[in-house]
Amino acid sequence: MNHWIYNWKKNLLMVVNILLAVYLFFAITSFNQPVDGNELVCSQVKIDIKDAVVDGFLNANEIKSILQKAKLYPLAQPMDKIDARKIEDVLKSSPFVNDAQCYKTQMGHVCIQLTQRTPVMRVKAENGDDYYVDNHGGVMPNSKYCSEIMIATGKVSRQYACKVLTKLGNTIVKDKFWRNQIVQVNVLADGTVELVPRVGEHIIYIGYPNRLTEKLARLEKFYRYGLSEAGWNKYSYINLAFENQIICKKKQNNISI
Repeated sequence: MNHWIYNWKKNLLMVVNILLAVYLFFAITSFNQPVDGNELVCSQVKIDIKDAVVDGFLNANEIKSILQKAKLYPLAQPMDKIDARKIEDVLKSSPFVNDAQCYKTQMGHVCIQLTQRTPVMRVKAENGDDYYVDNHGGVMPNSKYCSEIMIATGKVSRQYACKVLTKLGNTIVKDKFWRNQIVQVNVLADGTVELVPRVGEHIIYIGYPNRLTEKLARLEKFYRYGLSEAGWNKYSYINLAFENQIICKKKQNNISI
């Protein structure tokens, strides 16, 4: 009798182990099997726009609008009908997008990651040109308005803007102090440059925009130890063109009679 009970328990345990093994096999197989795209629609679109040195032009709503116009916005669309490559190509064709990546998840999400072109200066040239230059020296159309950005005026050709003003703009926007202080760049006929500050009633002449780091460091010292004592409005013109020198022209007071 005891032998029979022992065999019965042994057989029952074997059956349980077999059933458990079969269950685990089907559970793991089902979990690892890709979800049928025909049964899944996009439930969420995640748009990630990488930050830049200065505020760019794009936000999530504008990305959505671009894709809707191209009839590629994926929300509520069958996952197997969503073409991630086409979404990338459409976004990359925007003059304000530097790079775009798109991928789908098994949870029914479409993820879009992009980096935008970073405008460093708006050019409003004497010849009527009006455009932006980005941090890589590319021209961006003036189809949007960005208020917190330097304006370049005067004798500005596109070649000069892309090769020379881009370097000047990058140097300024990477420094928090100068990014807030310099509001305008004026290019003279000989290619030399004047800077217009936000604070102080003076013009800063830097000559040809080379040795920018050294010139701005010299000006910062003058601001700190010179103008802070003499007064921000004492001089009308500050010349940094000569090496190791700062030449200032005093402001002439107009006397009303």
